[in-house]
Amino acid sequence: MNLVNLESVSLAYGPKPLLDDVSLGIESGDRIGVVGRNGDGKTTLVSLIAGTVAPHGGRVTHTRGLRVGVVAQADDMEPGLTVGEVVLGERAEHEWAGDQGIREILGNLLGDIELQARVGELSGGERRRSALARVLIGEHDLIVLDEPTNHLDIEAIAWLAGHLAARRSALLVVTHDRWFLDAVSTRTWEVVDGAVHRYEGGYAAYVLAKAERARIAQATEDRRQNLMRKEIAWLRRGPPARTSKPKFRIDAAQALIADEPPPRNTVELVSFASARLGKTVYDLDEVTLHAGGPGQGPLVLDRCTFQFGPGDRLGLIGVNGSGKSSVLRLLADAVRPDSGRVVRGRTVRLAHLSQELAELDPNRRVLETVEEIRAFIQVGKREWTASQLLERLGFRGEAQWKVIGDLSGGERRRLQVLRLLMDDPNVLLLDEPTNDLDIETLNELEDLLDAWPGTLVLVSHDRYFLERVTDRCVALLGDGRLSLLPGGVDEYLQRRSAGTALTARASLTTPSAPTPQQTAAAPERSAKELREAQKELSRLERRLERIGEQEATLHAAMARSASDYGRLAEMDAELKDLASQRQSVEVEWMELAERLEG
Repeated sequence: MNLVNLESVSLAYGPKPLLDDVSLGIESGDRIGVVGRNGDGKTTLVSLIAGTVAPHGGRVTHTRGLRVGVVAQADDMEPGLTVGEVVLGERAEHEWAGDQGIREILGNLLGDIELQARVGELSGGERRRSALARVLIGEHDLIVLDEPTNHLDIEAIAWLAGHLAARRSALLVVTHDRWFLDAVSTRTWEVVDGAVHRYEGGYAAYVLAKAERARIAQATEDRRQNLMRKEIAWLRRGPPARTSKPKFRIDAAQALIADEPPPRNTVELVSFASARLGKTVYDLDEVTLHAGGPGQGPLVLDRCTFQFGPGDRLGLIGVNGSGKSSVLRLLADAVRPDSGRVVRGRTVRLAHLSQELAELDPNRRVLETVEEIRAFIQVGKREWTASQLLERLGFRGEAQWKVIGDLSGGERRRLQVLRLLMDDPNVLLLDEPTNDLDIETLNELEDLLDAWPGTLVLVSHDRYFLERVTDRCVALLGDGRLSLLPGGVDEYLQRRSAGTALTARASLTTPSAPTPQQTAAAPERSAKELREAQKELSRLERRLERIGEQEATLHAAMARSASDYGRLAEMDAELKDLASQRQSVEVEWMELAERLEG
């Protein structure tokens, strides 16, 4: 059934139209992701579809009785109401408390928020989650979400993706979170230059389709694209070729992917990083750290020992409030540990991007603020001017001469990232660098970071960006340690799930009217089993960390011995042996976690 129709719709703010003669529709069951540069009209498009904005030309038609649930970038919740009144409406307590679906939504989005709290007392992130819960609890034919993953951690984003995929309602979502797009959407709309281009599939399919269009359109391509064009020309020559076209498309796609080089030459970058940084970057030795200062606030690290080496590209994962930003501030020497030592390498040249926007002179111009740091910078094997890098990060043409006071939050964020890179650091600490950045800018930033040699520690809830620019993940799981995650984000989610299951089982009471023997023995046996299981998990995690350290040492040694082929062969054999050990330990860890969860 057709839900919404746009017929020759136009809308403009100022001389440039955001949408120009756009016609499209949404049917029941559609799951559409909307992408495009900031300012190109994504929010305008979904506002027209939701009925909150009227077009300047054309017509928007809703089917009769259409139920639309909207989460906009700015909420409309009354500050004097309680969270329960806003989210649950007129539902009686027994009604929503007895509904498993509602309890699941409240638990995953509002688990740390009191339903009696006033909306006016909430933070921006808490208001956002409350608005999202209000819409998800309702029954809708079409759900419209504008940046729903803002203020959600990786765990909550994974839950939201699964929840939306299981709903029957149509979905229209604007987000810069590319992993989330792939998880929830089956079609993609790109808003660009007043038009809406439609693609089948999620983000990955959209990228492949755009790449294919670009390859065909370009007159000068490298050797792989030339071969591809020759194959297409051969296909057009006769009927026998046309009959095998579908198979060719599959084979050609596989060939292109197979020929694609890795995004980074890890050995080369480690070699560069070692030359610039030396052997020591950061060594944590028995460090204890509280988020609010010595002895204040939640415990983040408890007698933790960990090494950050030259060329390491680490993603730091944890729930909101676990202390990720505190760890970055510790490395940046902005806070002191309660106890223990933080050894910093003598050659470290640090750049720290925090979540707060740095103060910039609002009267200065964009290009001036970058050139005052450095006019040129070497990224990998190429030299870039300040103007060229500004263009790569979205400041094109006259935008480089904008006054800083006129920039949006996203533009300030881009400028802040670029100023840090222009200072030529060899250690980057990035705290949520993707906030307010559109997908095109994220692609350019990823490309820049691929060629950047140095140690990178990244905190981000953008799973795609995290997995794209880092090589390993470590997690704060609430046990005071930095736990290595060989399986990346997937392993983190599994371990969080297993930990939640363990906590739930430990909190269960004994059956009613237990015997004295049950009362005395059952809790003791359960607690003992739990301690033994956690002890074994910790042992396996320490083993994985030691293997990871050995692998990092071997990679650095291989970079130093690039011309000694005999030694390289020996070290390669050692690496394969370590990989085999890692696989064996990972299997053992997973089997234990599954037994505990089951």
